Amino acid sequence: MGMNLGSGGSGEPEVMMDMNTTPLIDVMLVLIITIPVQLHSVNLSMPAGNPPPPTKEPVVVTIDVDFDGTVLWNGEALADRNVLEAKLRQAAAVADQPEVHLRPNKLVEYKSVAAVMASAQRLGITKLGIVGNEQFVK
Repeated sequence: MGMNLGSGGSGEPEVMMDMNTTPLIDVMLVLIITIPVQLHSVNLSMPAGNPPPPTKEPVVVTIDVDFDGTVLWNGEALADRNVLEAKLRQAAAVADQPEVHLRPNKLVEYKSVAAVMASAQRLGITKLGIVGNEQFVK
């Protein structure tokens, strides 16, 4: 830290204190030059070429949950939760499981939708997706 004494018009000299930044700049330049550039990259072995087209279209099962909690399987109303679980059990038993598209109504209570999702998960459905989310955007 350097100190300059200036002469003022009064009898007492003014004290001016300026920080000497030259050593700080010198240290920063040395650090910038000596620290190696770090490359943040991940080496991946990606497959070459285009993937083969799917051999067949996937089977899609649509489960609608109506505003009053009624569950529809491909447009057909189900009598109760046991019938839904029987159909989910059959779908889970197939070697190539169908895609299950869950479409809840905008006005349905969450517990009805959560019950369907919980049943699907518990019974082993692995291809479950919620569709029709654009109705929830305001």
